[in-house]
Amino acid sequence: MNIETAIDKIAALLATSRRVLFITGAGVSADSGLPTYRGVGGLYNDESTAEGLSIEQALSGQVFAVRPDITWKYLSQIEHNCRGALPNAAHLAIAALEQRIPQVLVFTQNIDGLHRKANSSQIIEIHGNLQDLICTKCEFQEQVEDLDGRSLPPRCPECGSVMRPKVVLFGEALPTEAMQRFMAALEQGFDMVFTIGTSGVFPYVAEPVAWCARAGIPTVEINPIQTRISQHVAFHLPLGAARAMEAILARLDRSA
Repeated sequence: MNIETAIDKIAALLATSRRVLFITGAGVSADSGLPTYRGVGGLYNDESTAEGLSIEQALSGQVFAVRPDITWKYLSQIEHNCRGALPNAAHLAIAALEQRIPQVLVFTQNIDGLHRKANSSQIIEIHGNLQDLICTKCEFQEQVEDLDGRSLPPRCPECGSVMRPKVVLFGEALPTEAMQRFMAALEQGFDMVFTIGTSGVFPYVAEPVAWCARAGIPTVEINPIQTRISQHVAFHLPLGAARAMEAILARLDRSA
């Protein structure tokens, strides 16, 4: 099946859908100028950090517990890289679908907050968000635009303890509440499932897609490369996220 035919079929299925799930990874933000990170940090490929640690070690809960300054050094680099990034056509298209489809759920691995900025209303940020800071000792929380001018590690204004972003560091468990919400949504069922810009290396991404495909639910993968999800989906669009979602939305507009 060629790309144009696949897009026509995907748009036709979307037009009759009432519940749609979008699972997104770093690739959905590539057209916003953000690199498709290796892991959470990915500012490094196979290089060690200045401290002789891998980026995964530097961004781990274990290192944060004893050397929060190291973890914050690399978290701040990620935050700086994300600063000023705006939602691209893929984020905006997903948000726009809420005007056509009764329920659009976004389950994202990204911590860049771009689905929020695009005004998607139902989002599960399974790895958290860099803009949400919490105290490691007391209950103080705050939401920040960026870390510009903040001392690192940032300190709690109420008790003076180290603050951390509300993100999942390497070696930490996924947030229970967010996973329960995702599982509950899966149990209610979806009419279509999209994966965009994710390699599907995590079981909590790959397994629901494979399960939906086996259940006969139309599944779509948008990714320029083949991934471990590709063999399971009904449609694989080898395109960037923005180009693919713009094309799908245009088809929907044409048929409306």
